[in-house]
Order: sequence, then C-alpha cells, then structure tokens
Amino acid sequence: MTLSPLDIQPVVEAAIAATATARIGPGRYARWIGTLKKNSPAIDDLNPYGCADAANILYTLGHFPREDEERAASISVIQSLQNAATGLFSEDTHHPYHVTAHCVAALELFDARPIHPLIELRTLDAPGALEDFLDGLNWAEGPWEASHQGAGIYAAKVLCEESDSEWEERYFSWLWQQADPQTGLWRRGRLFTPESKPLFHHLAGSFHYLFNHEYARRPQRYPARLIDLCLEIRTKNLWPPLGTEISFSDIDWVYCLTRSLRQCSHRGEEARQILSSFADQFCGFLLDRINTMPVPFDDIHLLFGSLCALAELQTALPGHLTTRKPLRLVLDRRPFI
Repeated sequence: MTLSPLDIQPVVEAAIAATATARIGPGRYARWIGTLKKNSPAIDDLNPYGCADAANILYTLGHFPREDEERAASISVIQSLQNAATGLFSEDTHHPYHVTAHCVAALELFDARPIHPLIELRTLDAPGALEDFLDGLNWAEGPWEASHQGAGIYAAKVLCEESDSEWEERYFSWLWQQADPQTGLWRRGRLFTPESKPLFHHLAGSFHYLFNHEYARRPQRYPARLIDLCLEIRTKNLWPPLGTEISFSDIDWVYCLTRSLRQCSHRGEEARQILSSFADQFCGFLLDRINTMPVPFDDIHLLFGSLCALAELQTALPGHLTTRKPLRLVLDRRPFI
C-alpha cells in the first residue's frame, strides 16, 4: 500500500506554541490555557500534568530540553509536587495512582526519579495483596478509570525500582489469566454484564495494561481478537469521538490495533487501510482547528494524548505523516501516559 505524504508540521508548531504559552518559568507549567483558563480563575497555574506533559510533549516533538539549567529545573519542580508522607502525587482530575505514574514517567525522560519512596504502594507487596487489589477494581462499570490504578501501580513501582521480578511476574500472570478470549480485552467475565460500560471503555482501559505489556516485552494472549474488535469499532462507528476531538481516545484505539498487528498478521492489509483512512480524518481535524481557532489546544494534557496518536500513526504508516523531526512515542521508552 503506497501512501501520499501528508504534512503535519503545522500541528507540531501549534503544539510547541501551546506548550510555550503554558510555561510559567523554568520547569514550571500550567495545564490549561486560553478559554479554559480564563473561565476557571480558581485553577492553580502550576499543575502536575502541565509540568509532566510539557516534558512529554517536548520529547515527542524532538524539542526536549538540552540546557542543564532547564533540565534541572524541570526535575526539581516535578519532584517538589510529591507528598513525602505517602510518596504519591495528586491532582483533582485523576486518581493519585495515575498522577503518580504520570509524574514518575515524566521524570524518567530526564533519567531522574522522585525524591521519596512510594510508601503507600508498599501495601501491594504483601502476599496476595496485588491480586486482591486487581480483583477489586471496578472492571464492569468503570474500566477506563480503574485502569489508571491497575496500570499506574505497575509503571510507578517499576520505574522507581520498587518492585522485584517475582512481583512483576505475579502482575502479568494475573492479567494473562483474566484476558477475554472473545475480544482480547481485560477483564473476562466483566465485559458483557448488565452493568458493563460500552466496549470502547473496556478497550481504553485495556490500552493501559497493554502498554505495560509492551514495555515488559510480554505477549498478548489474544491479539487477533483485539484486531477484530478495533476494526469493528471503526467500521461500525461504535465510538463516534474517534478522530474528532483532542483526547486520549485516539491513541487508545490506534495503539491497541498497531501493537496487536505486531504480534500477528491477522487482517493486516485491511487494518493498515483503515489506519490510513483514520489518519487522514484525524489530521484533517487537527489542521482545521489550527487554521480556524485562535487557541486550538487549551489543555496540555489532552494535547499530549493527541500527539501520542500522531506519533504511533507516523510509525505505523511509513511515509504518510511527515514532520521535520520524526515524532517519538514516549511509550517506546517507558510505560504510562
């Protein structure tokens, strides 16, 4: 399949400009800018996601800080947001385990770690505690939100080197046993109950466990079934927001499809054609925002999600999406977004 080049450098430039607007000082970033900030005067400017995602965005776009002073400031600011008593990071919009994993993952880009140990997560080291924790997550009614916890604990502990090989083996063994043979998603037995959310919620949740598997070079149990599901979601428009908003939904879907294709050749040509069609729609949506809106990106965290989707698409569709510097997906370096 030969693809015509599509120049998305304007998206890169707009993302760089948005990140610069969010900058308060060395290593210090807000999360919201433009109208969102104007309409929310109570929002504190300095934000863990603003700081972490500025680092994520600049890494993705090939503009990561090179100056020692800026790098040191970025590390220091993120480290300062940690609660010394619990070892966790916090922000109002996400569970502390998500914020913690996100900040720890951002520090890893600088080859740095938090100052304090992840004290609260030590409770998961006791025999059976990890399995009980995973089993107790809300897999049916809140799989998307619950995955922030179930995936976050792994990423945070592994990146801080506060887990051992036995704990990690237990983590992946539990997930292997709980994979659903019909869809390839997590968790079997919780996907089709009366209380269950629509399947895309389960795919978005499974995405978080999948990037942990990818980081650890672990196999999927049912990659062909996950390919089938991803293609069905797109062809039947089971999640209309795909390609039409600034969010993480697109990287959730794209990554589940592309990484499953790496593990098996099931419906490969069809999948690549659908990815190409999706890339055209998504990039058209982004370019239209840039051309028509004074502030096309007003949430740095959600902007990062969209850039992740572009980075994965650029790799999956060689020659189709062009930028002056190749985009780099942070998940290819470490887990968690």
